[in-house]
Parts: sequence; structure tokens; C-alpha cells
Amino acid sequence: MDRPVPSAPKRTPLTVSMGHPGVPAAQHQLPTVEEVSAGGIVVDASTSGFNVAIIARLNRGGRLEWCLPKGHPENTETNEQAAVREIEEETGIRGDIRTALGSIDYWFTVSGHRVHKTVHHYLLIATGGDLTIENDPDHEAVDVAWVPLAELGRKLSFPNERRIADIAREMLPDYL
Repeated sequence: MDRPVPSAPKRTPLTVSMGHPGVPAAQHQLPTVEEVSAGGIVVDASTSGFNVAIIARLNRGGRLEWCLPKGHPENTETNEQAAVREIEEETGIRGDIRTALGSIDYWFTVSGHRVHKTVHHYLLIATGGDLTIENDPDHEAVDVAWVPLAELGRKLSFPNERRIADIAREMLPDYL
């Protein structure tokens, strides 16, 4: 069953990547790259608070940001396969997908090009593993934590991910 995409503020590539009017015309010519990632919310259903495994990363400015685990599909992986693999690599927790939670997209600028990124999120139930960042091959995660589902929205750094957490909280009872 398809889930609605969480609403986000109306933004255009230029307002997000350029920041404000008066940007030199040469920057309007930046090439655009499409990126896809997959990840989501892995829930330990054996805990009373339905704990969720999340990761912390340092942004380009060095600030710690708590976010949902995600990453790019490799080779011929489906988004679902990539989500399961990325969540396990970044958190140490294995899980089975129960349903799609929706997709978010956003724009950013890096290395002389604009990136339009779409992230597909899934609801997973934990099946094993130990909470760790030791198996993250990209070493992007600097910390990992279990957070009760009810507190997840207060811990996540990004509004779009908080909307995904709200959807997961509403849907979880149907998939336990």
C-alpha cells in the first residue's frame, strides 16, 4: 500500500542551493545530479518504548546531527534491499521490512553541482544484532543510540525525518 509523501515547505532548487537573490549568474548554471537513498526506522518491538536505532553524523560545519540510517543502493539492489543493508551497516541492527513509510526529497549544493536527493523510508522490525557503528564501511556515523519511538521526533535533527517518525508511530500497531 502506498503511503503519502510527508509534506514539506515549498522550495525550489535555486532557493535551496543558492540561498538568496543576487547570486552570480554563473552559479545558476551548476549541473544537477539525481541521487537516491533508502533507509528508515528499525524498531525493537521487544522493548516497552518501542526503541528505534538512530545515528549521529557530523555535518560539513562540524555540528552533530541525529538522523535515520540510510544510504545508496549498490549495483542491482532494490531500495528495500538497500534500506535493510544500510540500517544494519550503520546501526548494527538487522531488521525485516514491514511497510513503506514514504519518501522525502531535497536539494543541496556540493562540489560545484546541485544534488536532488530522494530518500525512501521503510518501517522495519528488529530481528537481531547489536547496536554499534563499528560495521559502517563509510564511517559516516559517529554515534548510535536507541531512542523510544515517542521521543524520536524530539531527537531527530531534520523536520522531514520527524514527519517520517510521526507516520511510523501511527502505523506501527498495524505491523506488530
